[in-house]
Amino acid sequence: MNFGWALAAGLMIILPAAIALHTKLWVLTSISVGFLFGFFLQKGDLCGASAFSEVILMRDARKLKGLGIAILVSMSSIAIMHRLGWVNLTPKPFLLLNYAVGGAIFGSGMVLAGGCISGCIYKSAMGNLNSMVALLGIPLGIAFVEYGPLHPWSVSLSQVKISSSDGSALTLSSLTHLSFGAITLVLIMLTLVSVWLQRRRRAPRKVRKEEGKWSPVKLLTSSWKPWQAGVAIGLLAGPAFLSSMHSGRNYPLGVSHGMLQVSQLLTDNHHQYVWRMEPVKAPGDTIVTSTTAPVSTAGITATSPVKTPSPKKIVWWLVGVVLSMGAGAHIAARLSHQFKLLPKPPEQTIIAVVGGLLVGVGAGFANGCVVGNILSGWALQSAGLLVFGIVTILANWAVTYIYLMGGRLLPKRK
Repeated sequence: MNFGWALAAGLMIILPAAIALHTKLWVLTSISVGFLFGFFLQKGDLCGASAFSEVILMRDARKLKGLGIAILVSMSSIAIMHRLGWVNLTPKPFLLLNYAVGGAIFGSGMVLAGGCISGCIYKSAMGNLNSMVALLGIPLGIAFVEYGPLHPWSVSLSQVKISSSDGSALTLSSLTHLSFGAITLVLIMLTLVSVWLQRRRRAPRKVRKEEGKWSPVKLLTSSWKPWQAGVAIGLLAGPAFLSSMHSGRNYPLGVSHGMLQVSQLLTDNHHQYVWRMEPVKAPGDTIVTSTTAPVSTAGITATSPVKTPSPKKIVWWLVGVVLSMGAGAHIAARLSHQFKLLPKPPEQTIIAVVGGLLVGVGAGFANGCVVGNILSGWALQSAGLLVFGIVTILANWAVTYIYLMGGRLLPKRK
């Protein structure tokens, strides 16, 4: 093992958290969160695109199960923190057409791009050239929806909104009249029963002595099973939610708009910054907590009114997560000797760019990706995001069947 990379990993995790603890700049913890998230994704090779497509491409559902475990452990973490009063549940509204249209475009695009947004980030850090070029198209696609020619369509689709009887976001709790914690317990029990039944049907196999050995070195230098990465990501979801909340963003893990905002920092200078939780204003108090960047008024006079465009929001927590994800995945790949730059055929590169653009457009319409809408959205039991997830999976399967399988089923993986 290269101890230099291991030392770098330790510093990336501990140093930002320690500085945040000392300075109370909790947004710095996004670096630790993003680093660990990228590290875990690379270790388990847990990309949403491959998790879905491998079910029909290779008849292998292990990554899909790993994603399911990540969702369930995330849900359990959030349920405990909600019970303790540490977080407020913030499910996204049920925008039916946005999720249906966005899911179809997103699910199709990530097959062509070779990964979802988080998948392209960690695969790029491993040296995958197609993922690198796909990342160029993703923020462009999101920007088309957020600020460009597709924005009116997105606004029009969002008019179809389904809410609970009290006007709140539609969730499994509001549909079943069970509490968030009760639904979580039911899903845990169903999962445990399913695992037990599968183990009973599975033929016992001999475990080699070296398989059972565990050590910190092996943990850092070997690949993980998808379910192991799923547990790690699920356990990270709780601290990530707290980190995000104290940085002015009350939602668990997400990456899509972080990609957009990184590109905005490079191409625009008219921003509104979000980097901390706004303090509660007491009666009679005057609290000024503006984090908006000053807007230049040069050349504007009282006799020449000019409509100033709205500043683009930059959530520093998302930026920190996205940038540190790449570092985490790169160091994980270095530790396991999986980093390698490989040339790709030009036609594949072009398809990857188009796929990245479609992934961005789909994420823009649906206001999220596999991480924000499925991992975090399902963990929050959002009914609308169940629609997004189902449409995304079906679109992924359709394009996988046509593009990767040539319209024919392949033999079952042994």
